[in-house]
Amino acid sequence: MPHPKRILRLDASANPADSSSRKLGDHLLGQLQRDGLPIETRVRDLNQDLLFIDHHWIAANFTAAADRDSEQSARLAFSDQLIDELRWADHIVLTTPMYNFGVPATLKAWIDLVCRAGVTFRYGSNGPVGLLEGKRVDIIITTGGVPLESPVDFVSGYLRQVFGFIGIEDVTIIGADQMNVDTEASFAGAISEIEEKYSALAA
Repeated sequence: MPHPKRILRLDASANPADSSSRKLGDHLLGQLQRDGLPIETRVRDLNQDLLFIDHHWIAANFTAAADRDSEQSARLAFSDQLIDELRWADHIVLTTPMYNFGVPATLKAWIDLVCRAGVTFRYGSNGPVGLLEGKRVDIIITTGGVPLESPVDFVSGYLRQVFGFIGIEDVTIIGADQMNVDTEASFAGAISEIEEKYSALAA
């Protein structure tokens, strides 16, 4: 029996009941399940129970692990949990809308919690080195009116940078952009892109 592929799904939309990005994530997960290989999936809704860093968290983070007191360790416990999820995963599926040209605040909070020097990246002689290599990421992005890869898209390039920063270079972006212009065409285009990608991988 082959080792199950471990998939971490992250959903950032604040509108779970009617989220196009989440629906596309459902479709992508369905495609992954079609190849018949065993998978194990963990799901995290970034709108539930997510914490924002504060000065106490920063102080704990910059205290050496051996020197942290119990309160400081507790401050970092949730961050440790999120990082453990990333370490566990072979494949990350992130679904997110674009809000006001950027990522949702909860997704930014998650990024701040998982990008930790000495844990998910380190500083080398030539700059930062990511420590979470050998993984792959599919990012589904929906937008209302902004074309992806345009000068006012501050989501796709930013997310590529973040994942590369922690060592994950195999990043694919699937977009359903400008949905307020033509919702059906944009959504259908993203569906086709997902199916073409995973049909090609299965072939």
